[in-house]
Amino acid sequence: MKKLLLIAVALVFSAFASEPEEFEGLLTTPACAAQGAFADCYLENYACGSDDCFKKIAPGESTNPKLALFQHGTGKVYLVDTKKLKVSELGEGMNKNGVVIMGTYDAATNTILATEFKAPPPPKKSFFKGCL
Repeated sequence: MKKLLLIAVALVFSAFASEPEEFEGLLTTPACAAQGAFADCYLENYACGSDDCFKKIAPGESTNPKLALFQHGTGKVYLVDTKKLKVSELGEGMNKNGVVIMGTYDAATNTILATEFKAPPPPKKSFFKGCL
């Protein structure tokens, strides 16, 4: 009876331990986050992973560059494992602040195992009133 109770308690705790967390920040590459070059990060970093990497790969060759989430408030940089996400959807949040990534955090590798991705809403349209 005690074994059954211990197994039930262990299952309950394991169910709560693997519940996804929510991380919000700026989606970028680890190289750009390390340099602190967010607005000045070259687009090829998002295509193949580093500056001038287009010189090393053949045209049309696809690569899976690593992504990172930078949190402005804490200054932490988390690696993001995107194996469970569609790469085509991630383009909406590249180099944008306010990206929300749901997943579990692996402290040993400082990696978020992403299960869900939410891009920030587009900016509101505005009308310029004034002299040119």
